[in-house]
Amino acid sequence: MSNAQPAENRLLAINNYFYRRGGAETVFFDHMAMFSQLGWDVVPFAMQHENNAPSPWSGYFVSEIEYGRRTSPLRKVAQAASIIYSREAQRNLARLIEQARPTVAHAHNVYHHLSPAIFSTLKDAGIPVVMTAHDLKLACPAYKMLRDGKVCEDCKGGRIHNVLRHRCVKDSVPLSGLVLVETMVHRALGLYRDKLERIVVPSRFYLEKLVEWGWPREKLVYIPNFVEVDGFRDAWDEGDYVVFAGRLAPEKGLATLIQAAARAGQRLILAGTGPEEAALRDLVARTGADARFVGHLSGQELHRLIGQSRALVLPSEWYENAPISILEAYALGRPVIGAAIGGIPEMIRDGETGLLSASGDVDDLAQRLTDLAALSDADRARMGRAGRDWIASEFSAAAYRDRTLDLYGRLGS
Repeated sequence: MSNAQPAENRLLAINNYFYRRGGAETVFFDHMAMFSQLGWDVVPFAMQHENNAPSPWSGYFVSEIEYGRRTSPLRKVAQAASIIYSREAQRNLARLIEQARPTVAHAHNVYHHLSPAIFSTLKDAGIPVVMTAHDLKLACPAYKMLRDGKVCEDCKGGRIHNVLRHRCVKDSVPLSGLVLVETMVHRALGLYRDKLERIVVPSRFYLEKLVEWGWPREKLVYIPNFVEVDGFRDAWDEGDYVVFAGRLAPEKGLATLIQAAARAGQRLILAGTGPEEAALRDLVARTGADARFVGHLSGQELHRLIGQSRALVLPSEWYENAPISILEAYALGRPVIGAAIGGIPEMIRDGETGLLSASGDVDDLAQRLTDLAALSDADRARMGRAGRDWIASEFSAAAYRDRTLDLYGRLGS
């Protein structure tokens, strides 16, 4: 017999991590806060981790799996099994449902830690399940459709053996083989395709890409990410630099950006850390670029850095989804220079809220940096204001709330 507490509206919010780690976690936490403010009872389900925010529900969280740590061979086998299909996550979630039965479950990133095994548990309990696609895992076993620094769609049409053939996961045969087995099991069991009611897609590009790879359009719902502009200051004294803020990783196009900044004679500040930092510092020394690394920044410190810049630059060389950093730059009253790839072009009105450049093209990006610098302070401020006005309607918290409530309402009907 169920001990579930009655609740008019209860949201089960699911994500691997229960701390602000990246863009997916930002959406996850903001989504929970929004529905709490609407009067919903919000219950989280995640993985145990030392950085987690406190929660009265943490006793139901699953055991930590953190890659890169030294463990015994037996433990590695157990972790591999949990990555593919976590029985622990199913057991803990079943106990949680008994205690607090949700109206709807909304998942974010679950693979590898919680695993999509939980979708079977929810389906069996008759709970409608929605998942937000923060990356391309539903199509590409290795998430990014990226190989050797170039866009790759070799797994299209079910040819998922290519993830092992190309060693797409950290150039490792064992890890790529594990992801291949994971993908085969998940697809055979229909853990995404048959257990999810709807998939929320934050960019139109990702929606069309998933359709192209065989997902039924009626299962996909476009709901863009949001920021609440009223929480951002937009009056700043402009400095003499452009800024990149994010992970220093190969797919971010930072080698292209550093070369372009050197060619255009523009000052660049890079805020973030990541595996490419040493190589990028060497590139700065070789090119003589006026570039400075300031490490990871967050909160008001990051807002000030972006707010006082000429523009935020996103020189990506992979299929970006819907970067929240673009929305935050607009909210801070700053224009954006973005690569014309993935979901970025639908978030920049070229010449109005920012500038688009060809992805991976040093000369074109250098020209865009030069074009931006040639504008007056007032013109750049006008672009930033146009971006802020745009997102205050199309990418607002109210728009996100209404679209999500409409989705949940249709699931319950």
